[in-house]
Amino acid sequence: MRAIAYDEFGSADVLSLRDLPEPHIGPDTVVVKVVAAGVNPVDYKVREGYLQGLIDVDLPAVPGWDVAGVVEKVGLDTPEVEVGDEVFAYARKDVVSGGTLAEYVAVPVRTLAKKPSTVGFEEAAGVPLAGLTALQTIRRSGLAAGQTVLVHAAAGGVGSFAVQLAVHAGARVVGTASERNHDYVRSLGAEPITYGDGLVERAQATAPDGFDVILDYVGGEAVDTAPDLLADGGRIVSITDARARDELGGEYVWVRPDADDLARLATLIDEDALKVEVAEVFDLEHAADAHRAVERGHTRGKVVVRIA
Repeated sequence: MRAIAYDEFGSADVLSLRDLPEPHIGPDTVVVKVVAAGVNPVDYKVREGYLQGLIDVDLPAVPGWDVAGVVEKVGLDTPEVEVGDEVFAYARKDVVSGGTLAEYVAVPVRTLAKKPSTVGFEEAAGVPLAGLTALQTIRRSGLAAGQTVLVHAAAGGVGSFAVQLAVHAGARVVGTASERNHDYVRSLGAEPITYGDGLVERAQATAPDGFDVILDYVGGEAVDTAPDLLADGGRIVSITDARARDELGGEYVWVRPDADDLARLATLIDEDALKVEVAEVFDLEHAADAHRAVERGHTRGKVVVRIA
């Protein structure tokens, strides 16, 4: 099968297209014929070796955890799906090796759900990691209807899902974004404010009594300013900075594969309560450029690689 792989840690230049054996499956795993795969910041951080000690990598490694495709083979005990089912998954395993930037990938059934029927494979491939991150951070925050939430990086892959999920939960949402993305953030249901110098004053002007929840998807300034912006009893949740937990009494979250959560996201998409923004689509041969696009940052929505 065709796949993108790397033999050493480094820049996107270490990625190359090659022929590799098709994956084997275990009793609770299926083989998915990949139609599209999402690219996330964690993919290039793993590739560059930044997460050694936290995530094991078996070289040569095929990167990628987000996938949308069609079930090609089923394991011994996989009653959740049948051959031919259209699925999507956050196919994270304990070791980075046989990832989703390939024509076929082995996917544990605990990580997958039926693909939402109202969007294509490319849109579906952009959902799993970012959508699950948004859903699980909001759950950990305890956000309730009527509360006010500040979403940092509201136009990004995770932030755009978090804005929509918080609005769906009945919260008032304020989101940080560059000015060029303010109309987009408004379209998601949030009140946009610009990050950078003067953030505290701009945020306080929108919520003089403070924010019940702060969702941090960018780090740095988002955590630095949290003490000035949280309401009494407010809570911060971060995916980037452990200070949110260790110093501010909030939560530090690493997203988990969860089939039920993924099915929930699919339902919300099919009910038109959750929209997927795809920023760019690359062919498999140009997957290194997809990695570079994610590394540059400031992408509105998701970067996806088309496999088949």
